[in-house]
Amino acid sequence: MLRVSYSDNPAEQRWSLCGALTGPWVDELRSSWLQARGRQARERAPQAHAVIDLRNVTFIDEAGEELLREMQSAGAELVAAGVENKDLIANLAEKNGKRTLRRRVEFLKRLCREVETNEGEKQ
Repeated sequence: MLRVSYSDNPAEQRWSLCGALTGPWVDELRSSWLQARGRQARERAPQAHAVIDLRNVTFIDEAGEELLREMQSAGAELVAAGVENKDLIANLAEKNGKRTLRRRVEFLKRLCREVETNEGEKQ
């Protein structure tokens, strides 16, 4: 579940997110983003600064990461709290294959499970 609060003034458009940016909620946020940015482009110049507040986001899946990358590329400022989300934002722009902290932890967990399974089979 994701709650999106949107506010708009002449200087700034702000999306405040709370919950998990996953699955169908990614598409909902994308729709909100495109609609608001399109309306803003038609009604104002210069463009208002876009801020995506992720301080209350608990989880972001790969589709959510891709959307955030698109938003950041379009000039949005991403604001986060917590090690995991800050690391994710820091690595969004990097296209060199670096894994986010969460992806590295998931990889290490899988590797540990494989080692445990292999050792269990040897006994």
